[in-house]
Amino acid sequence: MNIVLVHNHYQHPSGEDVVVRSEKELLTAAGHQVTEYARHNDEIKHYGLRLRAMLAFRTVWAWDSLRDLRAILNREKADVAHFHNTLPLISPAAYYACREAGVPVVQTLHNYRLFCPAPTFFRNGQVCEECVQHSLWRGVRYGCYHGSRLATATVALMLAVHRVLGTWTRRVDCYIALTEFARQKFVEAGLPAEQIVVKPNFVYPDPGKRNEGGDYALFAGRLAPEKGLGTLLDAWQRLRNNVPLEILGDGPLGIKLQEHAASHGPSNVRFRGRLTGERTLEAMKGARVLVFPSQWYEGFPMVIAEAYASGVPVIASRLGAMAEIVEDGRTGLHFTPGDPEDLAAKVEWAWTHPKEMEVMGRAARAEYEAKYTAEHNYPMLMGIYQRAITAQRGSAPRT
Repeated sequence: MNIVLVHNHYQHPSGEDVVVRSEKELLTAAGHQVTEYARHNDEIKHYGLRLRAMLAFRTVWAWDSLRDLRAILNREKADVAHFHNTLPLISPAAYYACREAGVPVVQTLHNYRLFCPAPTFFRNGQVCEECVQHSLWRGVRYGCYHGSRLATATVALMLAVHRVLGTWTRRVDCYIALTEFARQKFVEAGLPAEQIVVKPNFVYPDPGKRNEGGDYALFAGRLAPEKGLGTLLDAWQRLRNNVPLEILGDGPLGIKLQEHAASHGPSNVRFRGRLTGERTLEAMKGARVLVFPSQWYEGFPMVIAEAYASGVPVIASRLGAMAEIVEDGRTGLHFTPGDPEDLAAKVEWAWTHPKEMEVMGRAARAEYEAKYTAEHNYPMLMGIYQRAITAQRGSAPRT
């Protein structure tokens, strides 16, 4: 099969980038021809005043990406185009190049961008779905995207224009939701249920499970408000046992969190910054438990899949995708989102019940082997591509 992968990279590396790379490697290893059309937000740093002034317009309709992708599709004779992120340099205009070329479109829904400019359904420390319940302009009022009303208005305009054009319902043949929870949210928000298939992320290659029980707790992820780092540090101040905590990652709250930990304790918290994927997996295998206190719904956290692959159980918020992926009492523990007392209690239990946590670690590895390997994911991906091809052939004449 001839596949074109389409992805707009963010300025900071993300789980989406890992997924794109893993799927490309998986497809290539299986003998498929894969062409990647990629843009990177670092390009914006080199824009002059004219291009910066036009950025809002290109977020709605990026004429150069449309032109570039049209040329790729005509040259490669693609069987399917698989999109990941289009904001802002590719834009939904790229779907129209696929429509012109008769190439089916698959879109992975990594977050809730189609209905939330943020795109996290998160505001002021808690879940917020006002843009679904009312209108996109609620997000503009609050400046949910990068804390800017202007930037939020740009994203909201893009979403509104393509709703009117019918882009989301008539130019995408199949959507991939990463969990059943996410699929239901997208259906409730207005996407056609018959266009959405659930396929989780996967870890490739298999890092192998750890050999020992681990001697610290681990957080790995972006240091951002929605990730629940405040709850995490507050919980650690309440612990009776001396539980070492390693924090991996960087982000907008990095300096503030380190200053808070330095002035208020606890002393057993170490910030290690952002590590390479290989070193992150090494740190994972040295942990007794991964703590994932996120306060937004999440898409499908790669770090949880990596923990499972390493045989590490997870303590996660009882919320959204996390409540679905982590089975309480089997592959980890749940705690009440945003509640440091409950999180501290679960960490205490985990630290004082090492044998039970070892059992959960084995169950986590079994969960990985059953659901999140490349071998399990590949036929699902092929089935989705074939579904999109069938849907495209059976659709109304293209306009």
